[in-house]
Amino acid sequence: MASNPPAACCASGFKHEGTPVGEIKNIDGVETYFVYPKDNKTPEKAIIFLSDIFGIFTNAQILADEYANNGYLTIIPDLFQGDKISVSDMQSGKADLASWLPHHLPEKVDPVVESTIKYARETLGVKKIGAVGYCFGGKYVCRFLKPGQVDVGYTAHPSLITHEELGAIKGPLSIAAAQTDSIFTTQLRHESEEILIKADQPWQINLFSGVNHGFAVRADLSDPKQKWAKEQAFCQAIVWFNEHL
Repeated sequence: MASNPPAACCASGFKHEGTPVGEIKNIDGVETYFVYPKDNKTPEKAIIFLSDIFGIFTNAQILADEYANNGYLTIIPDLFQGDKISVSDMQSGKADLASWLPHHLPEKVDPVVESTIKYARETLGVKKIGAVGYCFGGKYVCRFLKPGQVDVGYTAHPSLITHEELGAIKGPLSIAAAQTDSIFTTQLRHESEEILIKADQPWQINLFSGVNHGFAVRADLSDPKQKWAKEQAFCQAIVWFNEHL
């Protein structure tokens, strides 16, 4: 496996402050967060935001708003269809990933991603799609990085990606990695480099020192080192999409 399954570090982190500016709509039975670029309600490029285990929550929405501020319609589908891990369970230590994860395997998640891509292309008229995946969502960036689905991918501290999924990508992929990560370990990161070389697509891995798994979406923003790494990981994504999307 190119990255391990979610573990306790996936259910830790900090909730960020802010008021999301987008709106939630029900699309084919799936709650979906939409945020448009300012003064552009018919963009030809969109980013599908594939979340961590907390689904549509403040941290993800604020990040989505920033992608929109950089010119991209950004869409967060509820990958878990109402069964996300709650922040309160995270904070109280009640999050039980071992029992939760088997209910959210590709046979359940793939159709949500597929319908979101279809809606963006066919209903909204989007011409090119990028996908960002944080932790859990990184697997589905790789699974859908194929012609006619996702054109360009970015993932931060991904989990659950198999060697086969990574090796099958058919588009540019950028990865932000943490120095300390029991899921996307040093060994697995190096294995991923070898796989990406063989995949023969444009790729990038940036490694951030002094941070842990989850830093790109759940960093402690009172810590200057974590705040800087989170911001730079976001800039990495924007520069990647500006170049390839």
